[in-house]
Amino acid sequence: MPSSTALYLAIPLACLLGSLITGLLGSKLGNKWSHRIPILGVGVAFALSAGFALPRVLKGLWLNTTLYTWGHIAHVPLVIGFLIDPLTVTMMVVVTFVSLMVHIYTIGYMKGDPGYRRFFSYISLFTFAMLMLVMANNFLQLFFGWEAVGLVSYLLIGFWYTRESAIFANLKAFLVNRVGDFGFVLGIAAIFSVFHSLDYATVFAHAHDLGAQVFSIAGGVSWRAITVICILLFIGAMGKSAQMPLHVWLPDSMEGPTPISALIHAATMVTAGIFMVARMSPLFELSPVARSVILVVGGSTAFFMALLALVQTDIKRVIAYSTLSQLGYMTVALGASAYAAAIFHLVTHAFFKALLFLAAGSVIIALHHEQDMRKMGGLRRYMPVTFVTTWIGALALAGIPPFAGFFSKDAIIDAVSRSTLPGADYAFATVLAGVFLTAFYTFRMVFMVFYGEPRMDAHARHHLHESPWVVTVPLALLAIPSVLAGMVLIRPLLFGSFFHGAIFVLPVDNALARMATHFHGVMAFIGASFASPPLYLALSGMATAWYMYIYRPAIPSLLVKRLHGVYEILCHKYGFDELYIDGFAAGARALGRFLWKIGDIELIDGVMVNGTARMIGRLARLGRRLQSGYIYHYAFAVILGLFVLMTFFLHHI
Repeated sequence: MPSSTALYLAIPLACLLGSLITGLLGSKLGNKWSHRIPILGVGVAFALSAGFALPRVLKGLWLNTTLYTWGHIAHVPLVIGFLIDPLTVTMMVVVTFVSLMVHIYTIGYMKGDPGYRRFFSYISLFTFAMLMLVMANNFLQLFFGWEAVGLVSYLLIGFWYTRESAIFANLKAFLVNRVGDFGFVLGIAAIFSVFHSLDYATVFAHAHDLGAQVFSIAGGVSWRAITVICILLFIGAMGKSAQMPLHVWLPDSMEGPTPISALIHAATMVTAGIFMVARMSPLFELSPVARSVILVVGGSTAFFMALLALVQTDIKRVIAYSTLSQLGYMTVALGASAYAAAIFHLVTHAFFKALLFLAAGSVIIALHHEQDMRKMGGLRRYMPVTFVTTWIGALALAGIPPFAGFFSKDAIIDAVSRSTLPGADYAFATVLAGVFLTAFYTFRMVFMVFYGEPRMDAHARHHLHESPWVVTVPLALLAIPSVLAGMVLIRPLLFGSFFHGAIFVLPVDNALARMATHFHGVMAFIGASFASPPLYLALSGMATAWYMYIYRPAIPSLLVKRLHGVYEILCHKYGFDELYIDGFAAGARALGRFLWKIGDIELIDGVMVNGTARMIGRLARLGRRLQSGYIYHYAFAVILGLFVLMTFFLHHI
């Protein structure tokens, strides 16, 4: 194996090794070494990603290699392999950096938890699974990583397994993701059926030639094979990246410890769907129908999930619904063929969303695991580092220049405005309205938590203090890219050639290429924002939040009374949970009970099994009565039989 390939292999294996050592030997190592070893493993992965993989890719030294062949199906090899290109290395650097920050932060957050060692083993394994997903060069390994992150997320969401709500949440996440994964595996099966290969390079090379094939759907309806494949793959992305209507699992994932909330929501599991669609750009570019579906689904998620964030009182759930909305923005960019803008927003969002989640965790630690914002207030006096870093994350999320989120969000809105696909106008309206909503709910959270009079009990207020350095240092380190990442990365990622060859866009759909002709640098990009609606919508959202929660704090309760019907709809999350739990789940249980009681007990056991035995018993009893033991009975039977036979024969003579 070449040395370069061995170093690439060391990136995921360092995380896996740290997980295995801590998981198997943690009780002998003790808590200190149980966090040092996984942190060292993730640190090595980040160092190799940023210090080895990234420079090589920038020099044009891409890698597409097979590491191991473990089987064949109809002469098609089933392999483990790596594809290291600009898209891959971007994900590798972001995943390992955010994971490293979360690992360090966990030392402070999980201190004293009885599952301390187990948690470090899980999050290191989670990082390994995500790396295997993004580094894959074939659909089989992609599916392995896809399912592995789902499995480990199940373990992490239900980490506090003594809580009934945590067990419900991880089961909900697991089942909803299986719905999406069913579409995903059908999409991979369709790819194998059409292309007779699971290798990315082979499929992409023949996509244009073979994509004109059609599938005959039930009822005699014919669909282009490429459209069916893309929609099925996107259903998988809808589950993993929590797009409507498969979004319901993500807010409930807040039942897990805050570090895993940051890891799932910022850089790993939920971004897997965005990455997958960007990786499959040579396929999606050939299906305008699929991209129209993506535009509508993404726009709906961006807007309607932002509305739900307005009524949340749990600090982590506000940020969770923010994640759903921002994933909608990324999805809209994918539908508009602005794949680079989606990945750009994925990168900037990873930094400021991890920052906001970890800052929320810092607040939760200080308040002895209180998460209700109505019981907070005035924390800026006691927690200055958390306060400042939260402001940085909030400004980035709201899209205020020059913070990172401004550049990626404005680029998405501009790209969508240039799309001519059906559904693009709807998507543009939703993402534009989402700018105001994002700024409003973000600063509603900031003002409720850090401003006003303290609303916590006297005991919690008396013990308020800033979090330890293992918590605040990751906040500071994440705050830096939350400020600078947009300015530094906008030219190479959006308007340069960084993704050239890794992402495919048809010239007619290349909105970013048309935008590049008007890009004259970072300062000019910021200056142009003063002539466009998004900046003023964001500032209006901030001002409205200040007016309602600082200047006139009585207004929210008045609005709740006057708009009670709308408020109830939002509190019930549009009824999706009721539909799924009381509709589909309850219906499935009722069907199961019917099949059990009627099909199993009554029909199979009662009629077929026990009924057969009863019938044989009745026949046996009848036969026993015929055997009376009296000679005259047998003589009568013989005479009767002879009479019947003679009658039969005489009738036919």
